[in-house]
Amino acid sequence: MTTPTDPALMTAEQLLSLYARRALSPVEALKAVTERIARYNPWVNAFATMNPRALREAGESEARWAVGRPVGILDGVPCTVKDLLNIAGFPTRRGSLVTDPTPATEDAPAVVGLKAAGAVIIGKTTTTEFGWKTPGDCPLHGITRNPWNPQRTPGGSSSGAGAAGAACFGPLHIGTDAGGSIRIPAAYCGLVGVKPSYGRIPQWPHGAFSAVACAGPMTRSVGDAALMMSAMARHDLRDPVCLPDDPRDWRAGMDQGVAGLRVAVVRRLGFEPPLDEEGEAALQVAAKLLAEQGAIVEEADPQLPDTRAIFSRVWGVAIARIWTGTAEEKRGQLDAGIEEVARKMGDMGAADFLGADMLRVECGHAMARFHQRYDLILTAATPTAALDADAPTIRPVEALWRDWAPWTFAFNLTRQPAIAVPIGLDEAGMPRGVQVAAALYRDDLAFRAARALETAASLPLANPAESGQMRAKLN
Repeated sequence: MTTPTDPALMTAEQLLSLYARRALSPVEALKAVTERIARYNPWVNAFATMNPRALREAGESEARWAVGRPVGILDGVPCTVKDLLNIAGFPTRRGSLVTDPTPATEDAPAVVGLKAAGAVIIGKTTTTEFGWKTPGDCPLHGITRNPWNPQRTPGGSSSGAGAAGAACFGPLHIGTDAGGSIRIPAAYCGLVGVKPSYGRIPQWPHGAFSAVACAGPMTRSVGDAALMMSAMARHDLRDPVCLPDDPRDWRAGMDQGVAGLRVAVVRRLGFEPPLDEEGEAALQVAAKLLAEQGAIVEEADPQLPDTRAIFSRVWGVAIARIWTGTAEEKRGQLDAGIEEVARKMGDMGAADFLGADMLRVECGHAMARFHQRYDLILTAATPTAALDADAPTIRPVEALWRDWAPWTFAFNLTRQPAIAVPIGLDEAGMPRGVQVAAALYRDDLAFRAARALETAASLPLANPAESGQMRAKLN
């Protein structure tokens, strides 16, 4: 992959290589990114707030590089943080008019990891309200738009992270994923989106979707995603369910390929998720690319229970908690869909919820058994390309498994790693992606498969500016 001349278009790995050779400085890189934000963000609307200290932090990084003493593996690389995670000194509004604007007093664990590695945080990105849905709008910040086409949504709930990644507002972006909220916007925006094994990247405080939610990288390359995860995946004592410390470079072994690995093309996740013709074509291309690299690829069914029934209960109860936890006089300020879901799903009894949780465990067991036969799973990432950005949210319970997340939420139930990887553009010039998953805690295999697809498909995709979409918007 050739190195672009505009630092804003570079990957983190490319920036770091240039920093090390004194061919580029972190301040120059940040200025290129902020100039791009000033030009395009007025219509993309990817940011909840900007970091006024970013230029100073880039200058401090530049001084460290000048004496050959970078503080960590991401020193001077621009990064964004989704506004569901705390950054000390900034409010965490969660896309909502009802949240407290008081600044947080400490960083979320993932932010601690990035700061310790030297990343320069340029701002917080937009999210759907409390991360509850896929369409990328929220009451607090309005509609975030897809840089590939402003009429389309970037997806959600990591809407701003997806849009910022596609618009080249820095190479590294933190998203969160409770049912597909990293992988869906990654697929819609032509990015790599990583939902790691549950507990791999610590979180605190835990939100409404704690039992299934993960933080993870959203980037324009697999190498950057692995690099970013290396900084984020460090034990934090605040999170009682995070994994023990395993300091490693997740890029190690990533280029070993997939020769000899058994890959299951999965079309059923306890039900048959919908998929349009172009999504099916992308899936077949991905299967062919893996087979051509020596993987043993065949269709198989993990024999899961109906994951719609299980996840809709977990999701519905979480949303009901948001509704009941909001002061009655403020509920009118919430996204109307939250009330609709809360009223439909909020009267679930304890026995029903515990039954759903036991079925979630059964899903994990079924997948563990399935991975005794298969190293990897390959599925579609989304039923269609990016949806209409301005469409109202209608019948959200049905939309969850029909339009939004039918290919992604099963892997939150099983807690195993899953990565969305772009495959190409459809006839309308919109990105399409697929999803690769590995057994619980085998994030390394998921990265190997993602890298194999990236290499074989000659990715990353040309970004929207290179392909003309963003220039056309400005004209």
